Amino acid sequence: MNEEISNKIRRFDDTITDRVETIGNTLKRIIETSVDNEIENKVEKIGKEIKKKQELGLKDRILEEYSDLNNYIHILTRKNLTLEQYSQERFGNLISFNGLKGYVEKEGYWVNEGLTYISILFNETKKEYLYYVVEPELSTFELLVLETLFENILDTLTLYDTSNQEKDKILENKTLELLDCYSIDIDIVATYKILYYIKRDYIGYERLDALMKDPNIEDISCDGSNIPVFVYHRKYQNIKTNLSFEADKLDSFVMKLAQSCQKQISLGEPLINSTLPEGSRLNASLGKEITFRGSTFTIRKFREHAFTPADLIKSGTFSSEILAFLWLAVENGKSILFAGATAAGKTSALNAISLFIPSMAKIISIEDTHELVLHHLNWIGSVTRESVNKMTAAKEIDMYELLRQALRQRPEYIIVGEIRGKEAMTLFQAMNTGHTTFSTMHADSINTVISRLEGDPINVPRVMIRALDLLCIQTLIQMENKKYDSKVRRLDTMIEFTGIDEQTHDLRFNEIYTLDTKNDCFKPSGRSYILDGIMVKHGWDEKKLKFELDNRRKLLEYMVKKDMAEMEIVSLIQNHYVDPQNTMRRIEKDV
Repeated sequence: MNEEISNKIRRFDDTITDRVETIGNTLKRIIETSVDNEIENKVEKIGKEIKKKQELGLKDRILEEYSDLNNYIHILTRKNLTLEQYSQERFGNLISFNGLKGYVEKEGYWVNEGLTYISILFNETKKEYLYYVVEPELSTFELLVLETLFENILDTLTLYDTSNQEKDKILENKTLELLDCYSIDIDIVATYKILYYIKRDYIGYERLDALMKDPNIEDISCDGSNIPVFVYHRKYQNIKTNLSFEADKLDSFVMKLAQSCQKQISLGEPLINSTLPEGSRLNASLGKEITFRGSTFTIRKFREHAFTPADLIKSGTFSSEILAFLWLAVENGKSILFAGATAAGKTSALNAISLFIPSMAKIISIEDTHELVLHHLNWIGSVTRESVNKMTAAKEIDMYELLRQALRQRPEYIIVGEIRGKEAMTLFQAMNTGHTTFSTMHADSINTVISRLEGDPINVPRVMIRALDLLCIQTLIQMENKKYDSKVRRLDTMIEFTGIDEQTHDLRFNEIYTLDTKNDCFKPSGRSYILDGIMVKHGWDEKKLKFELDNRRKLLEYMVKKDMAEMEIVSLIQNHYVDPQNTMRRIEKDV
């Protein structure tokens, strides 16, 4: 079909080659000097001139197809194409989807209103889910126009003025200009569909764009060429998609991802671990040198808004009572470590409790890939750097070096994304010299935590571990009850370290809260030595301590009840630090 269209265009060009200049000049005069009632006469005159050519031997078939000169003139003399903002109410959906044979739709939702639809399908026979992405379907003509635009738009973008416009507006303007130049008759719906793919592939993530825009997706994994892409869905966990990559397309896409991180990947250096422009974590490999099924990539998606304490309460990960305890601990400079298996929510919890840090405190964060989002002005966020080229002087800067530098900057709070090597020793040295530190590590129990800290390659002496105040062990568990029927993240145990036994030299610790999985609730396990220390520090009695904890619990429950946005929560926390009495009076009136 594409060849047929090309042949028609070629035959048309051959027919009017010797009249292009004359017709062009005439049309220009029509546009510049004519009034509406003159146009028909002039068009008719041009038609007669071309008809003379027919009498001189032009093929009848060609003239039959293109004798409608009025239509040709309409295309050439129309106003420049303009495009208003797409509206589903006015133009309807640009896609159609009637389900998939053998599957039942369990859930469906838009990730780009009217343009990209996600259908969660279930096959009863195979007992498997399918994540199905539905995008606008192009006709043969629209596909030909899109391919032509892809080729031509590259020649113009580098010269295009980008100083005062956003990328999507630039692409839209250039696409409309090129469509005008092509002098083809194309309707508004086809234009929208073509623009969708232009923007998706030039400034989006190509065929993964819908997955990147879906807030329900946490991870995206490609295991090789011609293998379905898998996603981790917040509700359905690991699920196969209808997307895949051919070998050459996959290699090209992996290189594009690396370049978007401002890094290079090649067969000589086939691995990359970096951060995408919007914050998602990328791990990728190129070719079949180390992954025999072809290039691979895993994208750990970055939430548009960081987890807040209210989010942790809504999801059931923590209770308001536990977070009130942590708020008081953070405020009083207690060091906290979050431990758990992969995807147990360690970093999310770390980010959320970091919002409890007083607004004027000096904070330094250290990460391999940027994930933490704080709203404190006095915050230095630092990330590690790999060696660009081992042959150059651009040396690697690891977490250990960043942490050494941080200790020279008099920080009040040090946040380390994850400890796994020699930087842990420096972190515990900082704890022992009075610095407040927060961090995460991979371990699923108190014994595993201690074993990892004391063993290679961390090697922290037991006498230094006791400087850690709180350990929060988190878990990812399957909940099957009326409220949940999927894997959920929960705080498993909160432990405080109380010292070393003089006789056995074992670490002494106290469980403060534990998870009751049967009833999905948290049970207090005993008196807290940390709270006793805070009472002594401030000269409080039991009544005053309970009052302070209750106030913080009320603030947290107020955040949840009012469904407050991230910045509103930050503002409320900082207002409580500045003027706690007025803040409490205001929320009690509003409850």
